[in-house]
Formats: sequence, structure tokens, C-alpha cells
Amino acid sequence: MSLHLNKPALRALGIAESFVRSRPTSTIAGVVMRSDLRVDGLAYAHATVGGDDGTQAVLSLYRQLNRADVNALILSGAAISWFNIIDLQEVFEKTGRPLISLTYEESPGLEKYIRKYFQCPEEKLRRYVHLGARVSVRLRTGFEVYVRVLGLSAEDARILLNKFILDGRIPEPVRVARLAARAALHASKESNLPFLMQLPWPLNTN
Repeated sequence: MSLHLNKPALRALGIAESFVRSRPTSTIAGVVMRSDLRVDGLAYAHATVGGDDGTQAVLSLYRQLNRADVNALILSGAAISWFNIIDLQEVFEKTGRPLISLTYEESPGLEKYIRKYFQCPEEKLRRYVHLGARVSVRLRTGFEVYVRVLGLSAEDARILLNKFILDGRIPEPVRVARLAARAALHASKESNLPFLMQLPWPLNTN
């Protein structure tokens, strides 16, 4: 799918998570937002903390929403839920949508931590190396972020992110998804029930 950055009703699916190490699963939220910053879709999924099912959780969100009008995906990181590595190439191929994996700080990488925390780290290391290098992008707010991109150039990623930035460095679809994931995780902790059992998802308002 080609990305038309001048499209007036450009839509992005922002994906972010919330988790605590004491619980076996994380809560992942996906928020569909138009470039005028109107939210018109929301879905939830779970991934195993420390597991290898992050890719399927992201794809589950996309399928639940069933939104042919989503133009691009913005993921808040490719290593979620305590080293649950998302296969960005698989997500890109199966959704057919341009994809940005976004992080906010320069770092030496996760290899040493994967080796430290996992007895058999080979598969996680393979998945992590397969992600490839990040490139830095400076937003119109003056902040620098680090991206991995598929289906678009780093410059197009910068233009897209700027369409969804109000201030700071976190695009609004990701910021709202993070808030939604955190609220859902908190609700499930309070009730001691899986949050997805309590509400009918996905919610589409268009």
C-alpha cells in the first residue's frame, strides 16, 4: 500500500503496551487516529511477558479492528513486554501497511540484557538482530527520536510523525494507546479478571 502523506483523512494505528513483571501477560492497545487527531478506533490484545508472541499480538489488534482505511502503523518499540521481540517484517508483510517502530533514546542495544536474563537466548537474539539498525529523526518540536521503518523512507516517517505530534516526542496515536493500555492493565489488576473478558472489543466509532 502506497502512503499518500497529503491525504486529508490520513489514519495511523498507534500501538503501545503496559505491563508489570509480576503478571504473566501485558496489555497492548491499538488506537486508530486521524491526522486531525480524532480517535475512531480502539482494540486490545495480550502478549506474554518475556515471551515470543508479540508479533501475533500486534497482528491480532490489526485484524480485530478490520480497518481498511488505516494508512500506517506506529509501534512504540519493537521489544515489548520484557524482551518480547516483534517481527516487524512479518507485521509489514501481513498488514500491507507502512510501519514505523519508534523509540525515544539512544542506546547500545539489548543484546547483553537478553544474554543476562534468558538461559537460552539464541532465538531472542536472532529476532533482535533481525530488526536491523535504527535511524535518528528530528521532529518539528525539536526532539530526536529513533525509528525502524518498512514501506516508507526515514524522511516520510518524519513527515508522518509530525502530522501526529502536538508537543514533545510521542505521537498522539501512541500516547493515547499507552494511556489506554495502562488504564486497562490497572482495571484488570483491580478486578482480578482479564480485561478483555469485561468489554466488547474492538470499538469503532466511525
